[in-house]
Amino acid sequence: MFISNKYMKQTSFILLHFGKVIYNLDSMIYNYGIGIPQCSENFCAADNFSKEVFPIQQQIHNFDEAVNRRGTDSKKYSDIYFSADVIPMWIADTDFKSPQPVVNALTHRAQHGVYGYTTESGRLKRAAKLWVGSRYKLDITEEQAEFCQGVIPGIISAVRALSHPGDKIILNTPCYPPFSQLVENNGRRILKNELLLQDGAYCFDFKDFEKKCSDPLTRIFILCNPHNPTCKVFTRDELAHIGEICMEHDVWIISDEIHGDIVFEGHCHVPIAGLSKDLADRSVTFINPSKTFNTAGFRTAAFIAANPHVKALVHNAIVRGKAFGENIFGTLAFCVAYEECAYYADGLVNYLQGSIDIIKEALCAIPGIELIEPQGTYLFWLDCRGLGLPQAELIKRFVDKAKVGVHSGLNFGEGFDGFIRMNIACPKSVLIRAFEQIKSEFS
Repeated sequence: MFISNKYMKQTSFILLHFGKVIYNLDSMIYNYGIGIPQCSENFCAADNFSKEVFPIQQQIHNFDEAVNRRGTDSKKYSDIYFSADVIPMWIADTDFKSPQPVVNALTHRAQHGVYGYTTESGRLKRAAKLWVGSRYKLDITEEQAEFCQGVIPGIISAVRALSHPGDKIILNTPCYPPFSQLVENNGRRILKNELLLQDGAYCFDFKDFEKKCSDPLTRIFILCNPHNPTCKVFTRDELAHIGEICMEHDVWIISDEIHGDIVFEGHCHVPIAGLSKDLADRSVTFINPSKTFNTAGFRTAAFIAANPHVKALVHNAIVRGKAFGENIFGTLAFCVAYEECAYYADGLVNYLQGSIDIIKEALCAIPGIELIEPQGTYLFWLDCRGLGLPQAELIKRFVDKAKVGVHSGLNFGEGFDGFIRMNIACPKSVLIRAFEQIKSEFS
C-alpha cells in the first residue's frame, strides 16, 4: 500500500511524543519602557503601541567608548585564540557596554547578597511578548514563550522533540558551525541547501529546497534569519514561499532570530511565525537579547511556540536534559533589555550603519576584497577570492601580517575558500585601525 510522505511524517510525529506542560506564572506587575523602532516596511512599524502605557526612554548610549576587555575571561580577547597584538574581530559578541539600565539593575540585584535558586519567571515571558509584539508585530501570549539556556541548547531540544535519529534536517550554507554540529551530534543527517551568491548578495534556492523537503526523511528546516554568516535578511515573500513548501511537505521550521534586531536600511526583520496561523503552528522561534545588548555570557534565551502540543514537546525535551534552571542575572538582564532598552537597539543599528560606510570606503582601496551586501547582523561576510590566495595563506596574512583576527570561510562549510567572516561591532576608532592594517597588507 502506498503511504504518502506527508502521512508518514504526521504519523511519525504523533507517535513521537505526547504530554502536557504545567506553567507556573508569577503575579508581579512591571512598568515597561520602550522606544518606537523605525522600519522600512509597515508590517514591522510599531505604530501607536501604547505610548502612554509604555513611555519612551529618552537615552543615548556612547558606542564610541573603548572598553578594555582583557583580563575579564573574555573568549573574544583570550590569548588562546589570538595574541594581544591582534584585533579580535571573530566571535559574535560586541565590544560595547551593555545598556545602562541593565547595568544598574544587575548592580542593584548583586547588592542583595543572596543568589539562591529561582522559580520560573513570568516576567521573562512578558518581556519576550512585549519585545516581539512591539518590534515585529508578532502577536503571542505569555504562555507561548519559555526560557531556555541559550538559542543553541534550545534548538537541540527542539530537534530532539520534533525528529528521530536518522532523520534529515535542512541547513542553508554557508552555515553557522553549531547548527551542523548539533545535527550530527544528535544522530540526525544534514541536507545542504546552498544560498546562491548573485550580484554581491545571497538569494534562496527554492528549487533545491523543495526537492530536499520532499525527501520522506526530511523533518526540519533550521532557518537563521537574519542569516549568519551571509548578512542576508529574508524578505516577506521569501519566507512565505519557504513556509508554503514546508507545509506542503510537512517539514517543521526552527527559526533562529537572535540577530533580528540588527537590520539595516532598506530591510526589515519579519518573523516567519507572524505570516499566518498555520506557520505559527508549524514553527518554533528562538530569541535572545545577547547579540543586541551584549549579554551573551548570561546564557539566557527564550523560545516561542504557538502550537501547544509542539510547545509541550520542546518543554519536555528541555526537562529531560535538566536544562530548565534560570540564571538570576540572566533573567534580569533579559527582562530589563527588552522592557527598557529599545533606545539602545535603535542606536546600535544606526551606529553600525555608519560603520558600513567606513568599510565600503576602505575596501575601495583594496582590490580583490568585496563586501557582501550587509542586510543585517554585525557579522560581515567578505569575498576575498579576488586576491587569489589559498585559504591558509589568506588567514595567515590577516592574522599574522594585518593583525586582524577573523573567521575562515571554511569554518562555515566546504567550498567557501576565499571568504572570511568579520565581526564589525566595535568602536569606529578600532574599525578604522583594523582596516588601515588590512589595507597596508593587501593593497
